[in-house]
Amino acid sequence: MRKSGWSVAAAGLGSLVLLLTACGGSSSSPAGNAGSTPNAGGQPSGAPDLPSPGTTVLIVEHSKLGWVLAEASGFDVYTYGGDTRGGQPTCTGACAAIWPAVTGIPQVGPAASLPYTLGTVTMANGGKQITYNGYPLYTLKGARALSTKGDGIEGKWHVIKLSKKNVTWGT
Repeated sequence: MRKSGWSVAAAGLGSLVLLLTACGGSSSSPAGNAGSTPNAGGQPSGAPDLPSPGTTVLIVEHSKLGWVLAEASGFDVYTYGGDTRGGQPTCTGACAAIWPAVTGIPQVGPAASLPYTLGTVTMANGGKQITYNGYPLYTLKGARALSTKGDGIEGKWHVIKLSKKNVTWGT
């Protein structure tokens, strides 16, 4: 039986998402809006390379609150009201047990365009935490993918709200 073009495309997209979510780790490389590295893997021109090990891919996803920034695995990322732009992360110890830092080499997903840049900041333990517009990023431990349940907790935790124009594919 022959598959339709849509089912082949959906299967390929599903495989890409699985590959992107398998990445994680820690590094100190800053990143801007580029969604891929120069094509050195022999792929057709214009095809994005797969992320390097230790890369954390960030995407724009639609949630009940609108369009928000999330890890490619679907877990929304948050900023903490106690942090300052360009400063050290202040959610440490018991706070970090509930709100783990987003770490790794930051990379924007191929279907996203962010108005501000991604980077890293050195944490107290020497690891690198990913930042957006200079603010450290966190996830909520125990939250489900595609959930924004941490937004507004204690009036200090906030998802990063974006807009549909930040989605560059499939709009």
